[in-house]
Amino acid sequence: MNIAILDDYHGVAADYADWSALGPQANVRVFREPLPEAERANALQPFDVIVIMRERMPFPAALVNALPNLRLLVTTGLRNNAVDMAACKARGVTVCGAPGASNAVNATAELAWTLILGLFKNLCAEDANMRRGSWQTGMPVPLARKRLGVLGLGKLGQAVARVGKAFDMDVVAWSPNLTPERAQEGGATYVSKQDLFTTSDVVSVHLILSDRTRNVVDAECLRAMKSSAFLVNTSRAGLVDQDALMDALRHKRIAGAGLDVFSVEPLPADDPVRKLDNVVLTPHLGYVSEDNFRAFYANAVAAIQAWADGKPIREL
Repeated sequence: MNIAILDDYHGVAADYADWSALGPQANVRVFREPLPEAERANALQPFDVIVIMRERMPFPAALVNALPNLRLLVTTGLRNNAVDMAACKARGVTVCGAPGASNAVNATAELAWTLILGLFKNLCAEDANMRRGSWQTGMPVPLARKRLGVLGLGKLGQAVARVGKAFDMDVVAWSPNLTPERAQEGGATYVSKQDLFTTSDVVSVHLILSDRTRNVVDAECLRAMKSSAFLVNTSRAGLVDQDALMDALRHKRIAGAGLDVFSVEPLPADDPVRKLDNVVLTPHLGYVSEDNFRAFYANAVAAIQAWADGKPIREL
């Protein structure tokens, strides 16, 4: 049984789970660096089992069909929109999920707040200027009595909302299916989508990407925002019209953005967003933690064992 573990950027997969539990017949190879698209089919030809980390590498039909030996695809997490499930089913490839740690939601909410605080306190610029010998070059903005707009009030949005309340912020929320009653239960006041973007001092995005929510933050939403407002996205890049966002940032129509997710990941070194001085950037760290990755890889081993025994678990 030849097993590939893809996109182990941190080089921790081998240490975070007991792959020897799969027995001597299991040959495990770890790929730390992203595989270029043109090389993927050839590089993955020998493998019966492939373990993928979230949506780091897509598995469209063309790739699935180019791997005749592939019999099991394990994705960390319990949802992966980057896998062509219909193609896997047609080829007879089993797809199983490997859940992460129970505190993963809190870790993503913490990162959202890291970005929010970094923006309000001008943290990146002040740090850089301190290292250049300067002192007090910007005016930090207090959070108290500012409005936090939460776009999507599920578990993650609610965790972000609770912190906003602790900072004495006015917390409002909107999503396609949200009601005033559910918003109140989640710690926020329901407002219309228009009101959320027009009145919020920071909008934090916490929706699941789907056909319905793709580009839910469009050019009209960005035009509606205050020139002093920030946008923070720790969910998926596809939720935001990237061209409209870049235009708004370049022309300073909004004060700035905190971004953890990008249309192409890893973000190319020459991507123009890296040159903007009104963004705080992190490399998709929202789900990255030792606890989460240990759970991911341990559950991946369990999924492979169950499949090898003819009793697949957490099939997607």
